[in-house]
Amino acid sequence: MSVVIVVGAQWGDEGKGKVVDLFTERAEMVIRYGGGANAGHTLVIEGQKLVTHLVPSGVCHPGKSCVLGDGMVIDPQTLLEEIAQCQARGLLSRGELLVGLGAHVILPYHKLLDALREDAGAKIGKAIGTTRRGIGPAYEAKAARKGVRVRDLMKPARLRELVLANLDELSPLIAHLGGQPPAPAEIERWIDDALAAGRALLPYTGDAGRHVAHAIADGQHVLFEGAQGCLLDLDHGTYPYVTSSSTIAAGACQSAGIGPTAIDAVVGITKAYATRVGAGPFPTELHGDAGDRLRKAGGEFGATTGRPRRCGWLDLPALRMGARLSGMTSLALTKLDVLGGMSEVSVCVAYTVDGKELDEPPIDPDDIARAQPVYTSFPGWEKLPADARDVSDLPGPARAYVETIERLAGVPFCLVSVGPDRTETIRLHDPFA
Repeated sequence: MSVVIVVGAQWGDEGKGKVVDLFTERAEMVIRYGGGANAGHTLVIEGQKLVTHLVPSGVCHPGKSCVLGDGMVIDPQTLLEEIAQCQARGLLSRGELLVGLGAHVILPYHKLLDALREDAGAKIGKAIGTTRRGIGPAYEAKAARKGVRVRDLMKPARLRELVLANLDELSPLIAHLGGQPPAPAEIERWIDDALAAGRALLPYTGDAGRHVAHAIADGQHVLFEGAQGCLLDLDHGTYPYVTSSSTIAAGACQSAGIGPTAIDAVVGITKAYATRVGAGPFPTELHGDAGDRLRKAGGEFGATTGRPRRCGWLDLPALRMGARLSGMTSLALTKLDVLGGMSEVSVCVAYTVDGKELDEPPIDPDDIARAQPVYTSFPGWEKLPADARDVSDLPGPARAYVETIERLAGVPFCLVSVGPDRTETIRLHDPFA
């Protein structure tokens, strides 16, 4: 039995979908433990692409148990659409999906509030860059102990009471932000839609924490799939430009209701370069042609929003910080192939702030604004061989790049991705071993 957590080591979009899909070959259960439909995981299998936002990436392996943990915020309509999409491909046809009854629910007024705040922030140059999917407002309601949970969708009287109480408080705020508070008929429609979604989801719901605990006790291989990345963690990321939940490995235990002593390994996913969506500090960001070249070669457009991602060189101080925050036991390097064809590749190995060298990013926003990256450069390489199955199969400069990252990050690699397909992977060791 092994319990493995997969987390993003950067600002999200690191390629967790492919890595989770690969690891699911060995796992019997996959748990998505945080966030909501603000995350999009893209899977490419035998040339066919599937994008999931809520359902764990392990869905592409029939017969594997897929769980949505209680720490998530779930848009019921999006989830039902994903279930239908998967079932149209012959997936989730054997009762493999379990949705935690304690997970919180995103309703239309959460999305409305999210969008109004982003618009208001944009007018004064302080937009966070959210996906406008209602994630933050749903987590706010949860923290205020006023949230709607999946179990409430099966209780008409309780759901109505919660929705009306929430809107009684939120309608003045919606108006203050320039929005139109919902009319009674619209509120009734929202409640009816939520109840209908509850009826449709009922067969998939249950006690997720107990289900996961039993799987671990039974000696199953269990895989936790995180969303976003460590640097977007609500407590430890680049606040306030962060998500509204825990994105580090510890969040898996809280969301699923298991103790940290059950965890055997933590795998951090890092791209061979760095990207970020939305606002927030990004010291190694590339502008102009260099950034456009990375964006185009890597297909760096949000799977959830379609927004172009900001692109830059790999940030090793940030990677070290992510490894420390999540206690990473190994790393998976993705999108190494994207750097093929560049004349030169650079890596940030440290920062200087007011003449002092730092091996991790500064944590104060003012210090981050003054931080200067210290770069090391490597000669570029041509296109990687898609059939590379060992690091020795890589061109010399690419091999030196991989070995330098591993050494300076202080965490060994368990795999290196040389292409988008499941097969285009160098597997170095099995985290379930």
